[in-house]
Amino acid sequence: MKIVYEAIGTIHSPFTELAGMPIQPVAARGVRGSVELDERYREGLADLDGFSHVLLLYHLHASRGFELRVTPFLDERTHGVFATRAPRRPNPIGLSVVRLVEVVGATLTIEGVDVLDGTPLLDLKPYVPAFDEPIEVRVGWLEQGLRSPRHWTADERFTS
Repeated sequence: MKIVYEAIGTIHSPFTELAGMPIQPVAARGVRGSVELDERYREGLADLDGFSHVLLLYHLHASRGFELRVTPFLDERTHGVFATRAPRRPNPIGLSVVRLVEVVGATLTIEGVDVLDGTPLLDLKPYVPAFDEPIEVRVGWLEQGLRSPRHWTADERFTS
């Protein structure tokens, strides 16, 4: 089945190249960016400023093709793509939880942005801990990588 989405806005960040960009919002603490929503959707931002964080869903527009087994940034071993957050995916959709600093008109100022400048925004939703934080979690192969993170920024492995 073919599914078609239209961007509702654009995410802006200080990152113009993939190499060296933070790979998750936790590695982008303090990094500010913005979301420019298309004016047609401005009314949908009503009451969003009452939330401290938002979920950004976006199109990984610089991603080319996909691989079912990848070597992610936080490991040297290969894993199935669905057990990673690698950008080369069958549907290149990204997800980030960022701090919402302010909403002015159709522009959101955000912090903790870990995306390439000019990234097309597909949707945004308020982050609600009661909905979004499971009580008991396992992090699989990442358990070791989270203890001693070596690659908190992107390198060249997904750029060609």
